[in-house]
Amino acid sequence: MKKVAISVGDLNGIGIELILRNHNEISKIVSPLYCIDKNMLKKASDKLQLPIPDDFQTVDAVAPYFEIKAGEVDKQSGAYSYASFEHAVKLAKAKEVDAICTLPIHKKAWELAGVNYKGHTDALRDFCDADAIMMLGCPQMFVALFTEHIPLKNVAGSINKKDLTRFLIDFYNTAKPSKNVAVLGLNPHAGDDGVLGNEESIIKEAIKQAHDHIGRNIFTSPLVPDVAFTPKVRANFDHYIAMYHDQGLIPLKALYFDESINVSLNLPFLRVSVDHGTAFDIAYKGTKLNSLSYLNAIKYIADN
Repeated sequence: MKKVAISVGDLNGIGIELILRNHNEISKIVSPLYCIDKNMLKKASDKLQLPIPDDFQTVDAVAPYFEIKAGEVDKQSGAYSYASFEHAVKLAKAKEVDAICTLPIHKKAWELAGVNYKGHTDALRDFCDADAIMMLGCPQMFVALFTEHIPLKNVAGSINKKDLTRFLIDFYNTAKPSKNVAVLGLNPHAGDDGVLGNEESIIKEAIKQAHDHIGRNIFTSPLVPDVAFTPKVRANFDHYIAMYHDQGLIPLKALYFDESINVSLNLPFLRVSVDHGTAFDIAYKGTKLNSLSYLNAIKYIADN
């Protein structure tokens, strides 16, 4: 059974409730180690009026204690969520755990706490000195993002042959796709042979270089983005590569919002996360939570 370090995310959000409510189920398939100390765990469980399971493994002090403020963006909760994540990474790098699972953080809370990263993936690139690839989805459809959290106006200028070739090779080596991979064009109609843009020529060159390197043709020529996710086309693929964030995630979340997870590829250890946010609007209110993304994230670790 794999040992998994689980960072608790922003304690003002729903992460700790997901953890407490699902511990018995996930502990049947992995051995979880929660990156929270007993003091903050007690505060959260009391506020939620949920018992702490007897076999619930925690770590020593993570960060300064604070009062949980349900649904609020807070500097102290941001600092704690970052420290919890950092602790999980240290355990993985030291090979004390087999993988990490991260619960949702709030980017503004990290900023208020003085954290210089926009999110988990940015930090992981720095911590591991590796070009981490963000892939989201579920077994029916995974989508990897060439560019992520950058302004839309900067996307076209970010598409260059060298970086995209490296991305495609790294994706192939770490995602290990068994079927052909759908690569999306950037422009409407995939550029219409240069009439609507020429970025597709760069994408084609990168695909050719990647194929030469891996010795196998697995990536499609740039597909027309507005038909790439229609049922007939989708039946041929279970992995897509999108040129920018919303190009890939709008169709993914329209189709598989509840069950999707976030996977960081090309790291020295496996990292998965839920594919949703802190849900401050329902935190600590007794609202029934949808645990599917969290459970799928843990199952992905167990299966990989």
